[in-house]
Amino acid sequence: MKKTLMFDQTTCDFQSPPLGAERGRLSQSVISSTGKLPSKGSKHLRLTPLPFTDEMTSSALVNINPFTPESYRKQFLQSSGKRKTRGDLEEASPEEGKVEQGLPAKRCVLRETNMASRYEKEFLEVEKIGVGEFGTVYKCIKRLDGCVYAIKRSTKSFIGLSNENLALHEVYAHAVLGHHPHVVRYYSAWAEDDHMIIQNEYCNGGSLQAAISENTKSGNHFQEPKLKDILLQISLGLKYIHSSGMVHLDIKPSNIFICHKMQSDSPVVPEEIENEADWFLSANVMYKIGDLGHVTSISKPKVEEGDSRFLANEILQEDYQHLPKADIFALGLTIAVAAGAESLPTNGAAWHHIRQGNLPDIPQELSEEFCGLLKNMIHPDPGERPSAAALARSRVLRPSLGKAEELRQQLNLEKFKTATLERELREAQQAQSPQEGPGDPGVSGTPTGSRSTKRLVGRKSTKSSSFTCGTSSP
Repeated sequence: MKKTLMFDQTTCDFQSPPLGAERGRLSQSVISSTGKLPSKGSKHLRLTPLPFTDEMTSSALVNINPFTPESYRKQFLQSSGKRKTRGDLEEASPEEGKVEQGLPAKRCVLRETNMASRYEKEFLEVEKIGVGEFGTVYKCIKRLDGCVYAIKRSTKSFIGLSNENLALHEVYAHAVLGHHPHVVRYYSAWAEDDHMIIQNEYCNGGSLQAAISENTKSGNHFQEPKLKDILLQISLGLKYIHSSGMVHLDIKPSNIFICHKMQSDSPVVPEEIENEADWFLSANVMYKIGDLGHVTSISKPKVEEGDSRFLANEILQEDYQHLPKADIFALGLTIAVAAGAESLPTNGAAWHHIRQGNLPDIPQELSEEFCGLLKNMIHPDPGERPSAAALARSRVLRPSLGKAEELRQQLNLEKFKTATLERELREAQQAQSPQEGPGDPGVSGTPTGSRSTKRLVGRKSTKSSSFTCGTSSP
């Protein structure tokens, strides 16, 4: 039986080897710097699927990553009925070949097409998951590694704009920040049809705003322990961003994303947690900061105002002396909304009332210490608001740190007492050691006076004398 791999206007036939194993040489894909496809006569293969009209066929050309948890594969690959998972013996299609027992289905993504789109070439679009100021976000599976990503495509073209960096702003911020557990991870970005496309981490729990909306419909709200957890995790993310010399300037529920740990993910042994940034490894739910379109430098800010509902008053007044504290203000209101506060005002008297340090009405009773922390976060004076680093070590959010600090102080006190006793012991031993020197094992008496008395007797007389309890005998 012969199988055919398609080239530009040519085909390359090869005989199928025994046991179904396919062999053949594949030439490397080459695209000219102008972005044009090779000429008709060139014979090369690109890692690109055919322009499928049949969605079933297109879905089959998505690799199944054997390193993803079984529950992950079932959720994204089996539920649609388009792909088979470990243990399935059916053939997804005649072209896929038989599936071996206990192994993922074999895929063939080395097909050629005239399609120049990297997005369509490398990703299978699953669904649209969001529309924002920057553009539209899609949930996609990468054909090569079989993992799910969030692909964001800008709404506006960056060609012809007076400042091209506007379209690249989020890319620059992601690239500088790198990877942090509480910031949505960035993988890649490229320009396509004069639009910017960004490949980011996919968060399977959606946005915090979507979770709040669901709570509102059901009449529920995040309770205080969960609110503290959200506040702590986002504070750690802001601490990282601020320590990198940047500010987010658009913190709000729709820009905070939720990741649920898959059930079959490997658990983390508590002893393996080495520092404060590793505690999240054992968490079942992770909260991450996303949408870095408004990020700017702390030292050389170019501020573009974000959502007015979460905007600090000093930013409106163009006072940029305490930029990181604007993120703290927005985070405080974000937690208030998560606690059940009604929609925040965009302007007017109610808007200014909040900027005077008053929390919006929250329909649940919060502890005095937690409510005080939230009020401090929206203090009218940005200098009075806690920093992200202070929030990350707050005893309100991490009471265990307070207990640990108390125990550490007790330990230091005991160490001080022990050191004092050891010093006194050494001094006593040093004071006693001369009267028990070599050659005088039997001499005893008070430390003071015994040496001087012996010296006087020894110097003026040849008689030997012994001393007992301060008295001498001839």
